[in-house]
Amino acid sequence: MEFVETDLPGVKLVKPKVFGDERGFFLELYHQGKFREGGIPDPFVQDNMSRSQKGVLRGLHYQIQHPQGKLVMALQGEIFDVAVDVRKSSPHFGKWVGATLSSENRHALYVPPGFAHGFLVLSESAEVLYKCTDLYHPEHERSLIWNDSTVGVEWPTDLEPILSAKDQKGLPLAEVECFD
Repeated sequence: MEFVETDLPGVKLVKPKVFGDERGFFLELYHQGKFREGGIPDPFVQDNMSRSQKGVLRGLHYQIQHPQGKLVMALQGEIFDVAVDVRKSSPHFGKWVGATLSSENRHALYVPPGFAHGFLVLSESAEVLYKCTDLYHPEHERSLIWNDSTVGVEWPTDLEPILSAKDQKGLPLAEVECFD
């Protein structure tokens, strides 16, 4: 298993070793000891899964209390996965990083607590697994608007994404509650 640092310290691209033959493939998605050695010490306590159609954008979400680290993988299809630093005290506040995750490359992205997370579905559909380091607390969830010009995420599409009602109400970085 390989842990690759991104341009945002703490956000890591995880590349598992894939063992394939004529029968299919096998890979280890999570190994607590290897994750600790790779700089991801927090245990995961909740798994979530979503299925979305092409053009759906989910995010950018985080919890202001009970912050969650997330390990995100595309089990089927392809997504563009994004992390945004929403910690005001960070030298990287408001910066973002993105990675293409797919059932072809089998990569995962670790988004630590203190970062907003979201993804755009690039394939006809995608099934996404999120392993979380804390439980979901909807009363503490915040949404950063997907197209905030001060953040400037370069989503790989020219089309307007399909958003939930909640995500349509996301706030710009200047107005959303962030970590101190």
